[in-house]
Amino acid sequence: QVQLVESGGGLVQAGDSLRLSCAASGRTFSNYAMGWFRQAPGKEREFVASISSTGTSTYAADSVKGRFTVSRDNAKNTMYLQMNSLKPEDTAVYYCAAGTYYRNQNSYTYWGQGTQVTVSS
Repeated sequence: QVQLVESGGGLVQAGDSLRLSCAASGRTFSNYAMGWFRQAPGKEREFVASISSTGTSTYAADSVKGRFTVSRDNAKNTMYLQMNSLKPEDTAVYYCAAGTYYRNQNSYTYWGQGTQVTVSS
């Protein structure tokens, strides 16, 4: 089992930045690919960004490329999502997840409870 806890969400204005954190405990963090997903009210959950277990490879949705950066610190069992130039359409609950392959969205088996990000215009 892997336990995941997100933090860092909040209410910001358009154009601001936020950094989300995902702290992991349980099994060896460095064995897992990690990903960020989000779900806006009335919409399905969507993929945001992911990172390989070693941190050498990342992948991001087109909607956030150039604005969001995913990273991880395996020594701290933590993954991050740096979000810059936030837009109102980024408003959602953001979830982190652990899985076996960072490019396979179906491989994520462990999920956090989510953190709310609200971007006002």
